[in-house]
Amino acid sequence: MHVDFYGLRLDAPKVTFYLWSPWRASALEHKLFDVVVQLPNVHIEKDADEIRAHVADSKVFQTAMTGVRRTLKGWQEEAEAGRERRGWRWMLEGDTDDHGYDHAGEPHSLWAFLRLSMERGSLEDGEKGEDVDMNGFGLRVWPKGTAPA
Repeated sequence: MHVDFYGLRLDAPKVTFYLWSPWRASALEHKLFDVVVQLPNVHIEKDADEIRAHVADSKVFQTAMTGVRRTLKGWQEEAEAGRERRGWRWMLEGDTDDHGYDHAGEPHSLWAFLRLSMERGSLEDGEKGEDVDMNGFGLRVWPKGTAPA
């Protein structure tokens, strides 16, 4: 399948969305994951400490990303007008050894995680910003040659 991740075009057998430690994940992380899970042709796997949603169709992936984007834009709009500004960005990560495997011995993949930023106060108060990593939600773009689930 062809994956278009904000202009980064990849060819992958599947993309997996993760909800890690669901009992500790924030409400926003649950909302983001629920957007993906409710789509057709999404294969769900549950373990004790994580839930995975496998997507093996380009159109379903684009629909999932549109839903994630809309959920994040809704979160941005919930900010208190004039007192708070909210933003978000994807952090991409991939680690590999010289043989193409990651630290856990699995084939190298591209991982994407969300970082939220919140700025509170006004110009008179000075800047009071903070970044929050969404450690409970992320996605993995699998490398070619791995079989889709």
